[in-house]
Amino acid sequence: MSDLVLPAGASFSRGTDSSRVCFSLLILNPPDESADLSEAEVSARIVRVAPDRLDGWLDRFAERHGAIEVDRDPATIRIQATDGATAVIAVPFPPLPASGNALANLIQHAERDRWIGAVLVRRGGWAVGTFLGSELIDSKVGRPYVQGQTKAGGWSQQRYARRRGQQATQAYAATADAVARILLPRVTDLEAVVAGGDRAGIDAVLADARLGPIRAKLTGPVLPTPDPRLRVLQGFPDQFRAVSITLNELA
Repeated sequence: MSDLVLPAGASFSRGTDSSRVCFSLLILNPPDESADLSEAEVSARIVRVAPDRLDGWLDRFAERHGAIEVDRDPATIRIQATDGATAVIAVPFPPLPASGNALANLIQHAERDRWIGAVLVRRGGWAVGTFLGSELIDSKVGRPYVQGQTKAGGWSQQRYARRRGQQATQAYAATADAVARILLPRVTDLEAVVAGGDRAGIDAVLADARLGPIRAKLTGPVLPTPDPRLRVLQGFPDQFRAVSITLNELA
């Protein structure tokens, strides 16, 4: 006979008829993990600001919310206004210089042109490029064929699944070759490598044994992109150069 496991808060009783067992459940609400957070903190939202617009965005924040206090560490700047509005700014390509005016340093740091490597991978294609600021300097784009799903079942479905797996493996290998050809020669110049598309695809490509120096410079999350094409790669700096700012609901 297997054990009867009751949820926490349940009570158990046996009726007068020994052939029947009854139990009553008292369902307890789990503790509210946000109870210690203010409503403003729970309602935070994120905006992304282009480097050349950051100066104006900071001025408008101060105009709307009054005097501000600024705290910083190498990767984050926190702005607190007198009306309770807060803005937490993630420093792009940290660290931020420790001396001088934090906001002035942030603006200069965000606007600076730097060498960046980019790797974009999705099932519908891949793209690799080097950028100086927003200018694409060198690139390679591919559009391998990876078969879509089939409605057939049984052995046919398994055969198609194996074929798709082989095609994806070949596409990842071609992308790794392009990364080695485009990014490795410039790896000492690259301040960071950014990724876009599919996380699993990025991991598969950068698992190539040749690409250890590229993996070491991978920065930030995998950014969402459509299927990589040249125009998608050319527009990628709009994403990886943008400054991410988390605002509370008073901001």
